[in-house]
Parts: sequence; C-alpha cells; structure tokens
Amino acid sequence: MNVSRNKGPLYLQIKEIMKDRILHGVYPIHSIIPSEPQLEAEFGVSKITIRNAIKELAIEGFVEKKSGIGTTVIANVSKTKLSKGKRFTELLVEEGHHMTKQILSIQKAKWPEEAGGIPLSGENCIKIERIYFLNNEPYIYFSHYLSINLPEKEVEELQINSLYRFLEENSIKLESFQDEFGAAIAPAQAADALKLEDQTALLKRIRRSRDESGRIVEYSVGYYNSDKHNYVVNYNDSI
Repeated sequence: MNVSRNKGPLYLQIKEIMKDRILHGVYPIHSIIPSEPQLEAEFGVSKITIRNAIKELAIEGFVEKKSGIGTTVIANVSKTKLSKGKRFTELLVEEGHHMTKQILSIQKAKWPEEAGGIPLSGENCIKIERIYFLNNEPYIYFSHYLSINLPEKEVEELQINSLYRFLEENSIKLESFQDEFGAAIAPAQAADALKLEDQTALLKRIRRSRDESGRIVEYSVGYYNSDKHNYVVNYNDSI
C-alpha cells in the first residue's frame, strides 16, 4: 500500500487506511492488528510514523495497545460527524460479517446528465467503480462520480481509500445527502462484477451529496444483491 508525502502527513494517511480496515472488518474487533515491523514493511515508512498512526487510532477509541500483547481492536464504530446513524457496512460488521472492498477503476469522466444539479467542477469529474464483498462474496457494485477535476496523470496515480476523506482532502465539505431506492435490472457491468445472470433485478441506490452552497459534489449509483443480505437502516430518533 503506497502513501505519498504530497497528500499530507504519512501517519494520518496510514491511520485512515487502518481505520477503514477496522470499519470493514479486515481487522475484526478483539483481533490483534499486524505488528509494527509488518506495518513498516507494508507502507514503507519508519517506526515512528507507524506508532503515530496507531496513537491516533487509540485516541479515537478504535484500538488499545498493551505491552507484551500488541495492539488490539476494541471498537469498530465510526464517530463521524456526518450522521448520528451508523453506515450500513458498519452494521454488517457489528453483526459479525466480514466486509472488504476493491477498486475496479478510477478515471476521468463527464458528469452524468441524470445526476442533475450543478456540479462543483463543471462537466468533468472523477469516476470510481468499486465492489464490496460480504463474507468474500460479491455483494455491492458502485459507480461514484466525484465533482473534482484533476489532470489525467494525477487521476492515474490516485489511490482512494475513503471517498469522503478524499473529498475532505480536496477542501470539499459535505453538508447534505439524499438517497433514493428502487428495484432495477442490473446493467451488464454490475451483473458481471456481482457474478449474476443478465437481467437480474437488484436493489438500486442513488446518492447525491451536496456542499454548503447546495452544489452536488458526489453522485453514486449502487446495486445490491439483497438475496445475500437486506439493506438495513437504523434510526436513533423517533419519526
């Protein structure tokens, strides 16, 4: 896993990668994360950088370091300020499921007309295709459009671990979200990635995220194989 000094402090980049692994069950709760020498070798950084990353995770309440034992994952719940609720993938991890994700492609693209609204970056954007695995089985296929315009060369070198962290790093603050759900026939690329037959009906989710000025900064379309697990939303407040 590569980290780059031009993207900010290395220890913070590593912290975010490790936190994402905790949230998605790569490092399950009560497990011991890889040792410092293993992490140094993986990220190609010094011992102090790894220790600072682990220190940040401990401050946020995700891990606990004990002498002679190692660093243990003690929580897998995000304390994000974006919502009082928990993300769907976090709920799955809490249920004991194993969640991982894989980036299929990152490329420059035109802002899709169906997204509507006025995007922040004009007609050019970054398109990310990725797949989530539930207990090592393909489960969710996502196409994300981020309203950021970068040179082709920079896009080719991108390594995006968290979409929302990437937006923050580009000084884009999310203010509101809108989700739509419905049933739809999976497009060919989604059916292929999810290992389903053509013309399979799936749960379709559309998300539009806006900044403080009301401009759309993220448009995402996801297809869920709900035969493997229903989509679940928990509400903390009564409606």
